[in-house]
Amino acid sequence: MLAAAIRFELRFPSSQSLKEKRALLKPLIEGMRVSASVSEVGHQDTWQRSTVGVALVAGTAARLDELIEQTRHYVEKNIEVEVLEVAISYLEQPG
Repeated sequence: MLAAAIRFELRFPSSQSLKEKRALLKPLIEGMRVSASVSEVGHQDTWQRSTVGVALVAGTAARLDELIEQTRHYVEKNIEVEVLEVAISYLEQPG
């Protein structure tokens, strides 16, 4: 089993309130949940910023890389979101 964690630092330039930010963030998170575990992990009380954590698991390195690229592409193609930073951490299985 191979796993990776992705941290997205996001900006919502059109958002003028927490309610607007959450309305933009919710479908983005729901769309990623198809193949990943996703949660907002930072900037919960900030209008235009969010940190989103994504956990991915796969049986092969090739499949994990494919999931990472699919997830990045999904976030980056969203016109409502400006991606400020993407950090990927690979988690190794003990042994």
